[in-house]
Amino acid sequence: MELSGAQIVLECLKEQGVDTIFGYPGGAVIPLYDALYDKFDTFTHILTSHEQGAVHGADGYARTTGKVGVCFATSGPGATNTITGIATAYLDSVPMVVFTGQVPRSLLGKDSFQEVDITGISLPITKHNYLVERVEDLQSIIREAFETAQTGRPGPVLIDVPKNIFIEKTNYTNENISIEKSNVKEIDEKVIDEVAKVINSSIRPVIYAGGGVIISNASDEFSKFATKAEIPVVNTLMGLGCFSRNNELSLGLVGMHGFKEANLAVTNSDLVIAIGARFSDRVVGKANEFAPRARIIHIDIDKSEINKNKKANLSVIGDVKEILKKLVERVEAKNRSQWLKEINQWKSKNVLKENEFTAKNIINTVQNILGNDTIVVTDVGQHQMWTAQYWKFTKPRSFLSSGGLGTMGYGLGAAIGAQIAMPYNRILHITGDGSFRMNCNELATVTKYNLPTITLLLNNNTLGMVRQWQKLFQSERYSQTDIGNEVDYVKLAEAYGVDGYRVEELNSLVEVLKVVANKRQSAVIECKIDKDQGVYPIVPAGKSIDDLIEGKNS
Repeated sequence: MELSGAQIVLECLKEQGVDTIFGYPGGAVIPLYDALYDKFDTFTHILTSHEQGAVHGADGYARTTGKVGVCFATSGPGATNTITGIATAYLDSVPMVVFTGQVPRSLLGKDSFQEVDITGISLPITKHNYLVERVEDLQSIIREAFETAQTGRPGPVLIDVPKNIFIEKTNYTNENISIEKSNVKEIDEKVIDEVAKVINSSIRPVIYAGGGVIISNASDEFSKFATKAEIPVVNTLMGLGCFSRNNELSLGLVGMHGFKEANLAVTNSDLVIAIGARFSDRVVGKANEFAPRARIIHIDIDKSEINKNKKANLSVIGDVKEILKKLVERVEAKNRSQWLKEINQWKSKNVLKENEFTAKNIINTVQNILGNDTIVVTDVGQHQMWTAQYWKFTKPRSFLSSGGLGTMGYGLGAAIGAQIAMPYNRILHITGDGSFRMNCNELATVTKYNLPTITLLLNNNTLGMVRQWQKLFQSERYSQTDIGNEVDYVKLAEAYGVDGYRVEELNSLVEVLKVVANKRQSAVIECKIDKDQGVYPIVPAGKSIDDLIEGKNS
């Protein structure tokens, strides 16, 4: 049947099982939104306050569900406003397809109104991108884009569509193509045997688990593997939730803000088994001193990550889920109690008073009341690291955060996406005052769609992480980090139609949380905390991860 390009876009999305679109209309995509008018029974469209919020929304939806997130934006500034969100998704391997409108082909290259070369701009931060030149190519491009976004190592794909392509017509043929998402190549059984042999002979092994475990839906296999071999587990920021924090083998976060026992376990290990992790600088610190006496086994779907940041003694390329299935069969059940006992002796003994209004006590209190089924989304900064350290994640896809790019302003948009994806789950957005100022406009979206999303604002009136670095490494020269009291966040929330609360001690927080939890309505809870609370431990840049600074836990 003959359809317009705009209609073909929507039919192809339907083919792919898409039911939710995040976006913001504009001149170049008017024909697309006109076609969408007839498909409101097929698609839920979420109109955000800003295109960056739309992309973060699609990102949060994708991370929560494992499906491809979809976003629409217009040409020019609409397209450039998507860049930060696309880069965020790219560095954290989030599957996404972003459609941008473009000026008509006849106006390309003429500095036309709202014309930018978005394919050129986005080239380094997409798995692939397209400028559609013929309406006849549109459907094949969309199908290829979805396959690219979700096979192998996932990532964002951008499709730039000139306005005339939306209007022109061509024949559309429905193709319900089943995509093999894992794109698994045959795994070398001999390598698996060798890996298992090395694991079985190790005395002080550590598993270093990253986001690849979650992306490949391998958490069950991972848990069986770690438990059977009785190997302690350290997590990257992206890997939190792949292994229950309540398991005695879980050592929590590793790296720059990793726990002392996690960092020292890696440093003193004889074998590091990296699974779905990329040895980023925030984890390894000084690379040549990371696990200096250990052999390295690296398991990942992306061949380019092998030997990129840390040389591996053995590597297995392929789908983590399939590899772990094979390893579970081959590794021996072990008793490594002596190794675990040694690790336990490294744990920090600093204990806080229960009534202290610190980040640690606040986060523990919130988790106790809202429960382990809460999906937590953060922005970036001290609050992000405190959450990673102290919230006990027990399930995959329960923690959403910008790891690779470190995007302040990510949180609220992503929380909206998560809430749309999981309407019956509690979504908690944890943020700081610096990050919240960058994305608070999306409270209008929360109200528009009556979302029961809770924002926990840790307000220390400063850009806390930068200030902490200035304190430790810049001789307390606090340059442009203090924020002040210019904004009344309770009134701001209420202006958007969201319940606002301000608390300064734990008992008040408990009472507010009980009210908010029972209401199942959106809320902003501002917690006023001391600006000198720090994130500890901290490893100075360029140092080995056992060279950590310990301070009073916050």
